[in-house]
Amino acid sequence: MEKIRISAVSYLNSLPFVYGLNHSALKNECDISLDIPSVCAEKLISGKVDIGLIPVAAISQVTHANIISDYCIGANGKVRTVCLFSEVPLNEIKTILLDYQSRTSVMLVKILAKEYWKINPEFVNAEVGFEQNIKGTTAAVVIGDRTFSLSFGEGRGEAFDLSEEWKNFTGLPFVFACWVANKNLPAKFITDFNNALKNGLDNIDKTLEEFPPSIISKAEAKKYLTENISYELDEEKKRAMKLFIAFADKNHY
Repeated sequence: MEKIRISAVSYLNSLPFVYGLNHSALKNECDISLDIPSVCAEKLISGKVDIGLIPVAAISQVTHANIISDYCIGANGKVRTVCLFSEVPLNEIKTILLDYQSRTSVMLVKILAKEYWKINPEFVNAEVGFEQNIKGTTAAVVIGDRTFSLSFGEGRGEAFDLSEEWKNFTGLPFVFACWVANKNLPAKFITDFNNALKNGLDNIDKTLEEFPPSIISKAEAKKYLTENISYELDEEKKRAMKLFIAFADKNHY
């Protein structure tokens, strides 16, 4: 039987999902690749994979898109790994460099800038190594594990947590990525898939043994996975997704 091709995010926050899939009966039915979020989206949109853990902002670009899981990458308040880093206060920012790794975070910062912060900076699409250009009135959105090594708020400017800012603005959690398929899949597979994801979330300690973090300690990684990331795609998160998409459509992002 042809294997189901899956693209999962290569960040720390998705590793419990990968652990769960690798330790399930689905392991032999699936071909799993680890990619940055923008590549996950590109692979699903182009049909290179059948399932992707893709940025919410990219779902509308997927033909026959179907959210197949009760789990996601989300946060209810501070997420830590999606931030606007700046040496100056918000009202002094002139330019914001946009991380190339995820469209959702790019759209989120634009929404917050216009609707909540009431600022009008120049937005610039960034390339590899852009983190080195955060200085003066040039700020940057940085996502993923790279944020753990950026020291802001320690005598050097601020790190504005975009999920926390969204929560302050809307009172809602935020969803960064969902499990989406581009074809109809058997009901049994979807059930087994969700059970595998749940098993990974129930075994965070084992996940960190199999995938030891390189930038932060295991204790800090566990705290991040259990306190900052909120994995259940519940009704409140679904409302947040609809509001986010409504803002994006309103502003043609």
